Amino acid sequence: MGYIFYIAIFNAFFFSLLLFQKKSRATHDNILIVWLVFLGCFIGSYTLYAEELFTQLNLLSANLISLFLLHGIFLYLYASRIISKQIKFNKKKLLHLLPFVAFNLYIVGASFFPYTANKIRIHNVHANVQPPYLFLFFLILTLLSGPFYFILTLNRLKRHNINIFNNFSSTEDINLEWLRKLVIVFGIIWTSLIIITVIHHVFNLFSMGFCTDGLFLALSVFVILIGYFGLKQKIIFGSEYEQQAISIEGKIKYSGSTLKEDEAVKYIKQLNQYIQLEKPYLNPGLTLTQLASDLNISPHHLSQIINEHFNMNFFEYTNQFRVEEVKSRINNPKFESFSLLGIALDSGFNSKSAFNRIFKKYTNQTPSQYRSGSTKK
Repeated sequence: MGYIFYIAIFNAFFFSLLLFQKKSRATHDNILIVWLVFLGCFIGSYTLYAEELFTQLNLLSANLISLFLLHGIFLYLYASRIISKQIKFNKKKLLHLLPFVAFNLYIVGASFFPYTANKIRIHNVHANVQPPYLFLFFLILTLLSGPFYFILTLNRLKRHNINIFNNFSSTEDINLEWLRKLVIVFGIIWTSLIIITVIHHVFNLFSMGFCTDGLFLALSVFVILIGYFGLKQKIIFGSEYEQQAISIEGKIKYSGSTLKEDEAVKYIKQLNQYIQLEKPYLNPGLTLTQLASDLNISPHHLSQIINEHFNMNFFEYTNQFRVEEVKSRINNPKFESFSLLGIALDSGFNSKSAFNRIFKKYTNQTPSQYRSGSTKK
């Protein structure tokens, strides 16, 4: 177990150094650097001094546990900053730190009262010692903070996904699927360990060492994964992305739209003609704003037409034409010597993985299966 902790400590500082040397370092990279250094020191403190902290230095062990309150904040801040640079720090956001500050002020205050301080124990070894209720409250707050911020972060990523599917025809380089999966897996593991910790304190089952070792082991694996993927993460915000951030929640609602029915009919006809004649979907970087500009239509109105009339988001609307373009070229003898990837790239797809995934979604066949079937006809 100890070797894993040392590997995590090394990786935390190693990845933070690589991020620091990154040429195009963004704010989310700086947040990750601070977070990794913090995690390296945090895991290091536990690895080197766990026995003394939990058996002899009760108040310091409580201080160490209070640091768990910061991990969720780091996660949410990091995810939010990747998605958008329009995050302003104000007094309201400082409320996130209130539980951590309050917990540590309580510990400092308790240090002046030996009787109370003696009852503050993380390691449940004295069944006859009743911990102070306020201390138990802060422990529960610490245990709940993880799941709370996992859910908060997942909701933020969900809104991001809705936004990119409504405004972009390709999700390459702006897709945060890796972070979503990491938060889900880590959140399940973390919450399970928290439940075990609660069982330990309530029913005196398992051991505190098992609980804390499990939590720090999960953190160690998380450090390696977040460092690796975070190092590869590109900047996805900027004027192009944020100017196109039209939709935020769920299916767009247009109850307050100024689009009239006769205008909608006109725009639909104009859109269909433009798609057929100009084939803008052949551009892999096509965006809603760009298409709206070409048509001289408001992006909001174009989004409304695509969502309400075609019952699709912009991503689905654009890629259906790309799939049809690929099918058309596969069935065309002129493209018989072309590779499937070559056809896909010429049809507006910008990666093999995206092409295979989207093509199968629309046709229930892989591109190879479709080509084999077409050659037999």
